[in-house]
Amino acid sequence: MARVLIVGAGLTGSLCAALLRRELPQRLSRLVLWDKARGAGGRMATSRGAQDPKCTADLGAQYVTRGPEHAEAHQRFYEDLLSHGVLKPLTAPVDGMMMKEGAENFVTPQGISSIVKHYLKESGADIFYDHRVTQIYLKNGKWEVCTNTGSSDKFDIVILTMPVPQILQLQGDIVNLINKSQRQQLESVSYSSRYALGLFYEAGTQIDVPWAAQYISNNPCIRFISIDNKKRNIESPEIGPSVVVHTSVSFGTEYLEWDKEKVQPLILDQIKEIIPDLPKPASIKCQKWRYSQVTKAFPGSAGQITLHAKPFLVCGGDGFTHSNFDGCIDSALSVLEALKSGF
Repeated sequence: MARVLIVGAGLTGSLCAALLRRELPQRLSRLVLWDKARGAGGRMATSRGAQDPKCTADLGAQYVTRGPEHAEAHQRFYEDLLSHGVLKPLTAPVDGMMMKEGAENFVTPQGISSIVKHYLKESGADIFYDHRVTQIYLKNGKWEVCTNTGSSDKFDIVILTMPVPQILQLQGDIVNLINKSQRQQLESVSYSSRYALGLFYEAGTQIDVPWAAQYISNNPCIRFISIDNKKRNIESPEIGPSVVVHTSVSFGTEYLEWDKEKVQPLILDQIKEIIPDLPKPASIKCQKWRYSQVTKAFPGSAGQITLHAKPFLVCGGDGFTHSNFDGCIDSALSVLEALKSGF
């Protein structure tokens, strides 16, 4: 019976937890998830308005695309989410969307983080937020994992699902476990950066545009705008609308080291160029995504890399596959297979 720690309560981490509970329950004595944030989701983040928590906006992933190359292999995952009402087909108009032949798009009525929460609930794991891992040591055949608060705990198995650069920042015995070749491969993984802005409105506010979302190609700052409740087909007179704005990668890179408070007005100025009559929001949230999407995955895209077998220490996440729902499924399945061979 193993005490298992999964670091990162995003899509890969939550799905790993659900798969472990589903397929290896008899081998688990305790399943724990730690995340440095205050809530679940990772880059599948859904934020609430400061004035009205019922008004929500997806500041990370906007919708789920099922590619034809994964439709059969991952069918059970989509059917599960559709049957529970977590996913539903995207039917709202999205201007400028490029669609691959045979692909299908889905939205999340309760916000994109509801996918992660679905898997966390299924896993039955003990979840702890505000837990940022800083060091990992190998002591007496177990992993001692330390956090930024100075607390620590010991586990038989550790699964790291945070962005690869954050894995490389960890201290302790893990530094010596990564050989030169692995380090070079991990350092080759790269991500794009961008900002996201969530604008939250009071109930009854009208935002008059003919689309639910729009890709922008002629603005130096903004690449995507969504009227988020309209995108999800949940327009209600009792809940205010929300607007999501994603910047371009070039803008995100240029202003990456700026304070969010200084970047926010720059984005707002550009929004006014695109939607001149946009009402003043009740509240705003600016999100910096330093690690937005994987631009170069771990060589071979095997889904995971095992740093130590006994006891087990493995890394997974979209940095080892590709940045979308199917990529995270592939990684979680790869981690599961590695664990099965290591138990």
